[in-house]
Amino acid sequence: MSTSSITGDLDAWRALPALQQPDWDDPAEIRAVAAELAKQPPLVFAGECDQLRARLGEVARGESFVLQGGDCAETFEGSNADAVKNKLKTLLQMAVVLTYAASVPVVKIGRMAGQFAKPRSKPTEVRGGVELPAYRGDAVNGFDFTAGSRRNDPHRLLQAYHCSAVTLNLCRAFTKGGYADLRQVHAWNQDFVKTSPAGQRYEQLAGEIDRALSFMKACGANPDEFHGVEFYSSHEALLLEYERALTRIDHLSGQPYDVSAHFLWIGERTRQIDGAHVDFLSRIRNPIGVKLGPTTTADDALALMDKLNPEGDPGRLTFVTRMGAKKIRDALPPLIEKVTQEGSPVAWICDPMHGNTFEAPSGHKTRRFDDVLDEVAGFFEVHRSLGTHPGGIHIEFTGDDVTECVGGGHEIVEGDLHQRYETACDPRLNRGQSLDLAFMVAELYRKSA
Repeated sequence: MSTSSITGDLDAWRALPALQQPDWDDPAEIRAVAAELAKQPPLVFAGECDQLRARLGEVARGESFVLQGGDCAETFEGSNADAVKNKLKTLLQMAVVLTYAASVPVVKIGRMAGQFAKPRSKPTEVRGGVELPAYRGDAVNGFDFTAGSRRNDPHRLLQAYHCSAVTLNLCRAFTKGGYADLRQVHAWNQDFVKTSPAGQRYEQLAGEIDRALSFMKACGANPDEFHGVEFYSSHEALLLEYERALTRIDHLSGQPYDVSAHFLWIGERTRQIDGAHVDFLSRIRNPIGVKLGPTTTADDALALMDKLNPEGDPGRLTFVTRMGAKKIRDALPPLIEKVTQEGSPVAWICDPMHGNTFEAPSGHKTRRFDDVLDEVAGFFEVHRSLGTHPGGIHIEFTGDDVTECVGGGHEIVEGDLHQRYETACDPRLNRGQSLDLAFMVAELYRKSA
């Protein structure tokens, strides 16, 4: 990316409409917190961001596939070794399924180590005649419905930073310290294989991988090459004071990087071309994404490309579509056709979660697993018909045995939702459903290759 496309006023966003920002009580307090954040060490490094941009360039060229996933909204309480390991284990298992069953390199991006804030449809919530600020994620306020908990507290941004550091440190340790070794494929499944159809199917695949590794070793190949994996962090760049405070000028390139994560995305609610979020992310060098819902027009997509990737650098820009199962087959083709005609390289990723949410009779927000699968299938069908590359999936999942989405191989029905409904915001796939999805995606990818 050329210097001219990056440089500029990193604070220009302050003069633009900035949606989904908390109403902080005391401007002096948020300024003091931002100043403290600006003193903190980076969570990621410029070279790592550049490496991911190169990987996403391969995705844009049709050579790789992205697996991006994690919590809808991380919590401070969930920033512990067991919770992080379980999410990472699920991501690794899904990646193994995709890599082996679909024969495609997989770029692994966690929706982790920074996803502590969420946009909301309404700024307040009313219960029993009491109106309080909406829960915007642990980086802003607390989940409990009390005035003290729901206060928008800027000091939580510092706690979000420290929890992100803990989570990322654990992820680095697990992915580089031997836990992610491909020879551990059975160990990742020991607690799961006996009780889950997806676990049993995975165990069969793990046996095939074992035999393949044994064959490679017998041929003189070095299995130590599979000791670790590349892992990247990501979150929605929603809270602009936080993102700006964690932006640094790289001493080698002289370019600004947001060192809160490797990959940052702009949400469907904040992608206005003249808005603060698009302006700020246009000025940093990280690879970035934009969520595109069913109302997105082809002209919207082109305007975002011109603003966010004017030089047309491969790997710089990813479009994450979130259309809904009933709309993707009609809404997506015009976007892909126009973007492809423009010639600028873009990686296309499918988010099959956010367009398929509904409320069960019990009052729980949920998603049907069949709808998730259908949107992914539609995503692949559209790309196959247009001769373009289905570049990846972006999902919300947990490594725990929750009951938040209905369906799956080990079926959950609406009456089960209350049993382990633990999400802080939107419903997530559990581990079995995530593996079911990975096998389905691998099959779809083979058909489209």
